[in-house]
Amino acid sequence: MQVRDVDVAVIGAGTAGLSAWQSARQYSDEVVLIAGGEPGTTCARVGCMPSKLLIAAAEAAHQVNTSKRFGIEVGNVRVDGRAVMARVRRERDAFVEGVIDSMQQIEPGNLVSGWAHFVDSHTLCVGNQHLRAGTIIIATGSQPHAPDIFHPAGDRLIDSDTVFEWETLPSSLAVFGAGIIGLELGQALSRLGVRLRLFGKSGSLGPFQDPALRDYAERTFNEEFYLDPSAEVDTIRRAGDQVEIAFLERESGERLIERFDYLLAATGRRPFLEGLQLENAGLALDDNGVPLYNRFTMQCRRADGEASHVYIAGDASQELPLLHEANQQGRIAGNNAGRYPERRAGRRSTPLSIAFSDPQMATVGLSLEEAVKRFGCDGVAEGEATFEDQGRAVVMSQNRGLMRLYAEHGSGQFLGAELFGPRVEHLAHLLAWALEQKMGVERMLEMPFYHPVLEEGLRSAMRDLNRALLLGPPIGERCLEYGPGG
Repeated sequence: MQVRDVDVAVIGAGTAGLSAWQSARQYSDEVVLIAGGEPGTTCARVGCMPSKLLIAAAEAAHQVNTSKRFGIEVGNVRVDGRAVMARVRRERDAFVEGVIDSMQQIEPGNLVSGWAHFVDSHTLCVGNQHLRAGTIIIATGSQPHAPDIFHPAGDRLIDSDTVFEWETLPSSLAVFGAGIIGLELGQALSRLGVRLRLFGKSGSLGPFQDPALRDYAERTFNEEFYLDPSAEVDTIRRAGDQVEIAFLERESGERLIERFDYLLAATGRRPFLEGLQLENAGLALDDNGVPLYNRFTMQCRRADGEASHVYIAGDASQELPLLHEANQQGRIAGNNAGRYPERRAGRRSTPLSIAFSDPQMATVGLSLEEAVKRFGCDGVAEGEATFEDQGRAVVMSQNRGLMRLYAEHGSGQFLGAELFGPRVEHLAHLLAWALEQKMGVERMLEMPFYHPVLEEGLRSAMRDLNRALLLGPPIGERCLEYGPGG
């Protein structure tokens, strides 16, 4: 068995792994990137980009189908499923090629192909060689998870990775999972003519925590396709070349039995850690077998409780399965692995999540529950506004949606928001930037607002929030009140 000594070994060549490798290379030339499985990042191959390609096709069809509201009459829209999926796969492959091209810049000696597993805490086995590393970064990504209840569907069961390998669109689909992935894919396929029912389990919907947003979004989506966030499903079974599902209809409570071409399990992703033989790494693991780690250094904890020379980043950490988070975690892990044993806390960005449904869904900063937990029931102010009568939204005939904003009484500090409405991906970024700058609500209202734009709706929500705030005395009055030593 060939043995090679390296300073840093990065397991996984996705977004987090590539970011970690680039960061660690600032400290040493002996940084090895281990690439196993399909090339390309999760985002490029089965995540962000192919899903947005499918959504773009759905939006085009929806615009034509709803053009009558503007006084524009068109004939019946025919969706060519083969052409839709051909474009999705073609553009997806181009994104993947871009990732592969960037990997070509890595010196051949520092790129190792194959699956890795731990031999001991410092040694990895990859193919026919052992790599002895001073530090190791686990960046193996994630994989879709389908609960056992779906297995009777047999080969009619697919996951969010499989969708993008379709050569054409099915005629019917049952989607399980009312999270971001299920909502994005479900609505897109429905708009492309696929008969669809979407089943949730816990009552949750997308990224929303605020009950007002959840209820509003549920009503809105149900105007377009069947959605039950708290579905009661009796049985799932293979029936010929389809899958048969028995469930209680959300409104009537009637027991229905329907057949679908496929069952899409959009029930989340789990860290891809199988085969790593983590038991040989000497790490402390949680109940799901994921290493325990410090989220500011990405440094794993040893089984004896001490800090390890092993780091983790990206979806493998099971923290936030988002590309920008994976990139940031990889950078933190790479910098600390490269300078080991010195360690520094990396700066974590403001929480930001966006679902590219229509209307879009977004969360920024603290949820209402998190804000109340941190500042108390009497410490949090709430403000809101709808898009129903917002000028620009009415002009576009996209006047559906609700915004809820939170701030701290006394200081007026903006804390977070949940947004449901047209193009709120942009409003969410503005709020995230304001939160990064630790801006207060009054200062945010001093920013310029053009007319007519959707941002004016955000200003309405901030004005409502500002009216709800109980502010403390001005700084000058505080000095007089408390004196020099206060």
